[in-house]
Amino acid sequence: MKKLLFLLALTILFSKANAQDGQIQIETQNTALILKVGKNGLLYQSYLGTKLKDNLGYAAVSKENTKSFVINDGNPLVNLRHQAYPTFGTENLFEPAIRITHNDGNPSLELNYVSHSSQKIDANTTETIIKLKDPVYPVEVTLHYKAFYNENTIEQWTEIVHHEKKAVMLYNYASSMLHFDADQYWLTQFHGDWAKEVRMQESELTSGTKVIDSKLGVRTNMYQTPVFFLSLNAKANENSGELVAGTIAWSGNFKFAFELDNKNSLRISSGINPFASEYSLQPGKIFTTPSFIYTFSNKGKGQASRNLHSWAKKYGVKDGEKSRLTLLNNWETTFFNFDEKKLTDMFADSKTLGVDMFLLDDGWFGNKYPRSGDKSGLGDWQATKTKLPNGIGFLMQEAEKTGVKFGIWIEPEMVNPKSELYEKHPDWVLKLPNRPESYYRTQLVLDLCNPQVQDFVFKTVDDIMQTNSGVAFFKWDCNRMMTNAYSTYLKNQQSHLFIEYTQGLYKVLDRIKTKYPNLPMMLCAGGGGRTDYGLLNYFTEFWASDNTDPFNRVFIQWGYSQFFPAFSICNHVTSWGNQSIKFKTDVAMMGKLGFDINVKELKEKELKYCQDAVANYKRLSPVIWHGDLYRIISPYDESRAVLMYVNESKSKAVLFSYTLHPLYDPQYNSVRLEGLDPNKTYRVEEINLMPEGKKSLEESGESFTGDYLMNVGLRVSSSKVETSVVLEITEL
Repeated sequence: MKKLLFLLALTILFSKANAQDGQIQIETQNTALILKVGKNGLLYQSYLGTKLKDNLGYAAVSKENTKSFVINDGNPLVNLRHQAYPTFGTENLFEPAIRITHNDGNPSLELNYVSHSSQKIDANTTETIIKLKDPVYPVEVTLHYKAFYNENTIEQWTEIVHHEKKAVMLYNYASSMLHFDADQYWLTQFHGDWAKEVRMQESELTSGTKVIDSKLGVRTNMYQTPVFFLSLNAKANENSGELVAGTIAWSGNFKFAFELDNKNSLRISSGINPFASEYSLQPGKIFTTPSFIYTFSNKGKGQASRNLHSWAKKYGVKDGEKSRLTLLNNWETTFFNFDEKKLTDMFADSKTLGVDMFLLDDGWFGNKYPRSGDKSGLGDWQATKTKLPNGIGFLMQEAEKTGVKFGIWIEPEMVNPKSELYEKHPDWVLKLPNRPESYYRTQLVLDLCNPQVQDFVFKTVDDIMQTNSGVAFFKWDCNRMMTNAYSTYLKNQQSHLFIEYTQGLYKVLDRIKTKYPNLPMMLCAGGGGRTDYGLLNYFTEFWASDNTDPFNRVFIQWGYSQFFPAFSICNHVTSWGNQSIKFKTDVAMMGKLGFDINVKELKEKELKYCQDAVANYKRLSPVIWHGDLYRIISPYDESRAVLMYVNESKSKAVLFSYTLHPLYDPQYNSVRLEGLDPNKTYRVEEINLMPEGKKSLEESGESFTGDYLMNVGLRVSSSKVETSVVLEITEL
């Protein structure tokens, strides 16, 4: 009882302390978001930026930015700027955060401040809750702000509820609305397609609205990754400049809208894409938006990335502080053509390489319609008896005898028309009535709005685990988008489809995570079609791209590194490209290492190199996975890339240098290292050398102060096309 009273008192005290002069302060170690209630009862954002030393500074900024926060019938525009959650239907002429039609047909909404509270969730995390309410209609909106102190990251989402007699219709329902006043705005977005994901593109925002969105239903990140950098006043680089980095934790259709108005003020709305998704909200039911996650940096993009990586490790990715499994995948060695003998031989190959696990990919299931290609079997999750007469359990046991773990591929959201599942449950498929079925990779999407389908998808994983409790890993794939989509289950609420499909997927994954909390899973979607923190709450890692050519992978992995930590980005050594095995492996070591090669085709020196590289990787993986990332030279700026990871104590670092396609005889200057302690002395050693290979770094084995390495540097880059250098840097 005493503890309860103490917590209640702490909550009230914290609330009062953060509401001085009508201000609501949401702060991290280095960042502050300040909200203020205007004289008209509306809630405004008055500041977002570097944390100031005292509250007087916020009061001055607030006074300057909120001079117009009063009712002015002669000019209603003065009431519009910087509203924390602007509505539609009254005075707002710009993009609303929320648009609603009441059950009496009135399309307007006004949200007045009611109350707020702040509560310490733990020593690092504070949640601020602000309640808004319409003065006429019984509609309430609750804004949530969760501030992560050490990570300088804020998570923001919204809840909408009403108590009208009948359902109301929601047309817009943003997770957040942020406001900025700068001289210029530079947007960095990340776009692409299959095998060319996350291409960075930076452009200056001009008057009007710039939209980044997805309408694909599933596999929604294939063309646009749900992340962005917004630089303020000038282009930010790695180590300098002010910017905001943002991402949405949602796996369905998303939308970012950047609206630059007539006063050069910018507002950013983020959340679910409302396209074709009008939502009928029943009385008393709470509509909860996904979280918008963002960080402010005044030290460039590198610091913004490190903030998000630190947040993801602790809060954003499943088991973010645990280790990951290195693996050998059979796909590029066998494709669909394998049997027990081929697979058990590959278990031995896994052991020879020194990796932790063998991963069985597509092609192991289906009996009436065996999975001998991509045209049949999908949905029938029983081992093919002609291929695997002893079942998955036998393979798992044989792998364990060899000394490696066993993982397996599934694609449980999809179905082939040529399958027993489709024959039994054609109504479980998303397809339009009176229209021909629309295939992609000869498959259709199951209707995860339907609870029966949710049960089936959960049972797919549960049956495998119950029958084969030693299965150590799942690769969860998703190889198509939604087309011709219609849910028989939803009937006359088809506009709920995109939202309820994603919510249905989360319900399935919640059940899996609850029953199998320690089960690692890889998120895959025909490459990088699913790369968001909504799903990474359930997955330990994601497949970055089907393009594993190491030259292309440098750019792809560079792009993902802006927002996702190394341990979550899966990189495999494969047969794509004609580069050396060293270059391929060194590039893959930038994230979570795996192999998808025919080990028996490796030459003796290549195999020895791989074994040594795997051993080095396992030894250094804590630094790569959980260290701070410093991107030193970008492949977008030069025909090389240099990056390094430094552990928290600054006692160990790993540097990767990749030479791409330079002009003849490039004269690369010394590279200044970053993130080290200038007062420490370090030994620098080149590792990952081919047997009897010559070192590229002349100073390998020598010692230098951190001050020297960061101000003078080393010549770390080879001059030869598609070559690499890996350095281990150790405090003496």
